[in-house]
Amino acid sequence: MALLQHAFGIMTNPSAEWVSVRDDKSSFKQVFLSHVPFLALIPSLSAFYGVTQVGWVVGDNVTRLSTNSALSLCALTYVALLVGVFVLGEFANWMSRTYGVAESEERRHHAGTALAVCATTPMFLAGLFLVVPSIWVNTLAMIAAGSYAVYLIYEGMPILMNIDKNRAFMYSSSVITVGLVLMVSAMIGTVLVWGMGIGPVYID
Repeated sequence: MALLQHAFGIMTNPSAEWVSVRDDKSSFKQVFLSHVPFLALIPSLSAFYGVTQVGWVVGDNVTRLSTNSALSLCALTYVALLVGVFVLGEFANWMSRTYGVAESEERRHHAGTALAVCATTPMFLAGLFLVVPSIWVNTLAMIAAGSYAVYLIYEGMPILMNIDKNRAFMYSSSVITVGLVLMVSAMIGTVLVWGMGIGPVYID
């Protein structure tokens, strides 16, 4: 229930939800494990269904992936999403001292992880569109989700970290930069994995 409340709140009333997240006494592990493993299932399962059952049109043909191929790729995606959110939260926590966050180590760790989890929630929810493997539909959905994620970081940083808006702006920009680097790293990792032979296997 808490997961649904946070997901709904961060999408509908982020300012109030950031205050609720800040006042939450959950530990780092509770914040991460109660949210990310479930949210990461959304794009992974949606993509699996989309590429194996719906497919995408190439010329006059509908192309799909084999079940085994899709399963391995979606499993790797799931693990990558878990690692990505964890690393983003750790970087947010690591940079907190640089930007003068005066909270305790435990509270900074909680805040950094909560920031990463809540800010990436729109991206996870946008993963629902992967049930339709259309490049245009998914590109538009991810652009919209990514834009909202950036807004959430700028909105939530001064609240979660209890710092002034000027420092929060620089801090947020640094976190967003790390997020972009992680995205590029994931793309490079995908190419390397495909080069190792764990690539897509298509069926007619």
